[in-house]
Amino acid sequence: MDATRAQEALSSTSRCTYHVFLSFRGEDTRKTFTDHLYTALLQAGFHTFRDDDEIERGHNIESELQKALQQSKISIIVFSKGYAFSRWCLDELVQILEHKRNCPHVVVLPIFYDVFPSQVRKQADSFAEAFASHEEQFKEENTKGEKQWTDKVEGWKAALREAADLAGMVLQNQADGHESKFIQQIVQEIGNKLNQTLLSVAPYIIGLESRVREINSWLHDGSSDVRKVVIYGIGGIGKTTLAKTVYNLNFENFEAKSFLANVREISAQPNGFLRLQKQLISDILKGRKEKIYNIDEGIFTIEEATCCKRVLLVLDDVDHEDQLRNILGWRQWFRRGSKIIITSRHEQLLKSTNRCKMFEVKKLDGDESLQLFSWHAFGQSHPIKEYKELLKRVLHHCGGLPLALQIVGSSLFGKSVETWKSALEKLEAIPDSQIQKVLKISFDSLSDDHDKNLFLDIACFFIGKGRDDTVKILDECGFYTTIGIQNLIGRCLVTISNDDKLMMHQLLRDMGREIIRQESPKEPGKRSRLWCHKDSFDVLREVAGTETVEGLILDLHELRGDKLADAMSGVHNADHHNTEQFLDTYITPSHHKSSIRRSLWNCWNSIRAAFSRYDAVSNELHLNTDAFARMHKLRLLQLNYVQLIGGYEKLPNALRSLSWHGFPSKTIPSNFHLEKLVALDMRNSSLEQIWKGTRVRC
Repeated sequence: MDATRAQEALSSTSRCTYHVFLSFRGEDTRKTFTDHLYTALLQAGFHTFRDDDEIERGHNIESELQKALQQSKISIIVFSKGYAFSRWCLDELVQILEHKRNCPHVVVLPIFYDVFPSQVRKQADSFAEAFASHEEQFKEENTKGEKQWTDKVEGWKAALREAADLAGMVLQNQADGHESKFIQQIVQEIGNKLNQTLLSVAPYIIGLESRVREINSWLHDGSSDVRKVVIYGIGGIGKTTLAKTVYNLNFENFEAKSFLANVREISAQPNGFLRLQKQLISDILKGRKEKIYNIDEGIFTIEEATCCKRVLLVLDDVDHEDQLRNILGWRQWFRRGSKIIITSRHEQLLKSTNRCKMFEVKKLDGDESLQLFSWHAFGQSHPIKEYKELLKRVLHHCGGLPLALQIVGSSLFGKSVETWKSALEKLEAIPDSQIQKVLKISFDSLSDDHDKNLFLDIACFFIGKGRDDTVKILDECGFYTTIGIQNLIGRCLVTISNDDKLMMHQLLRDMGREIIRQESPKEPGKRSRLWCHKDSFDVLREVAGTETVEGLILDLHELRGDKLADAMSGVHNADHHNTEQFLDTYITPSHHKSSIRRSLWNCWNSIRAAFSRYDAVSNELHLNTDAFARMHKLRLLQLNYVQLIGGYEKLPNALRSLSWHGFPSKTIPSNFHLEKLVALDMRNSSLEQIWKGTRVRC
């Protein structure tokens, strides 16, 4: 379903006028069973529609029935022996089921009065007689084409089969033919269904259709086994929204249901597991409370409550398999046909478990991102023209993460273009705290400082780098890198590209770097990692680095914006004669040549003057090796197009990785301590010889 249709489905119950819509064949049950059922529903306080009481005389009956159907929360279909003889009833049945497909939260309850579901499903006995009668009437009337009539009959039969397969109530099975008792049970069932509150979901459902469809196909695969699915992905990607939507669409097809939210958070609280067990028991027993005093007793009570029921159970935000064991015991005592949905940030949570489907929630694509953001930022599905250029920056920043699109979009709603520009500049420098809080849960869930520090190293220095090279470097830094990377992948914090490079969602990268920034917000030299070129330059220029610093990147081309200088490097050395020749060659109209040449010559002189000023500034950017004197723990160093003045013995001897593009010297100085180095990258440098003399590695 598209976004509009999905939204209408989720909010349909808020527009309901009636609690119950009664569909029945009047000739069979209007003055008997249906009349008694209608009275019982009214006495129970349920506003119930039936055609003879509710349609005002003179109104179009068909349109009024359609309107009443769309404004009802529950449709009761009373199947009787003569039901299928009524074309009106069969047409109404088709409309009821079509309405349910468009609004899946609407409940349809079949009542089998003196017939069995198999008779309805197979069109047997009186239902077979009814279709034979319709065939005879068609031959007599001959008012429609044969194909049109055949299609209509097939539609009726398909509707009967679909309705018979719904969870319904059978007079003979549930009340031994006692109508009064049966009616009481129906009223009680209606009460239970009307008291079921739908879970609230995000206001704009974008990109969920295909994801919901895949989970639904798993739910309805026809398997009678107890099945489990883990919906996993990074924080804010929409796991809970997906689980809620699937739950809302399907809980009515199960005998019992429960949605346990925030399992990770609640289980960490005092008596948290008992609280979760009590909620599950209450949900399964439809509100009945059971006293339990410890986890083992709770597991036994849950087993007793669920062993005889098909259950739809959702456990949201599970962080560790022990949480499942402490709530459920995790034994296979659910009744066959039960389904268990688990949401988690942990990809490896139940990967080794047999018959457990793993479903990864991917980020939104470009069109989905634009649509979701537009709803929050503009209140419509498409952007306002004046903001289109800024949208590229916003969507790049959010990286297809629904949470970020929602938060950033809402914060910019109704703001001017200038405010947008300022807000985006701030976002790119300081990440949004709400988004960071959600993403940081995954980081905090890592089991030890080893994996946390490994994540921070990757976030600052190794995104886009080859996995094998990264492992070699970080193993020498004291990490158990291979298993550490696997742990990060398992927590959806890192991914591996098709060409075996380490990748990370941009907002996760920003989260990691913000953790580092918060180590010392105002004094970058006291942070453990420096990846911002401006911060690195300021620290080195002011000799503000401390022994806390373990990694540093400084690219002066990035800092100064020297891409123009690279592009113009050939022109920078051109002489006056070549310039004249260039102008004469490419400017041909003689009557324009003098003025155009004069303008271009003036422009050229401006460029030469600009580069002269650039060269003067370059000389001021030379840094002193004294800046590294206190950085005893520096492991990772990347200096691009940086010139250092002073003795190289002042650089730390703990370096494991050195990248120095544009290294200015022809040889590496003999007093540059590289004994512990495992990776060296000196591309685009002036090196002619690695070093003079003999170096001995101790």
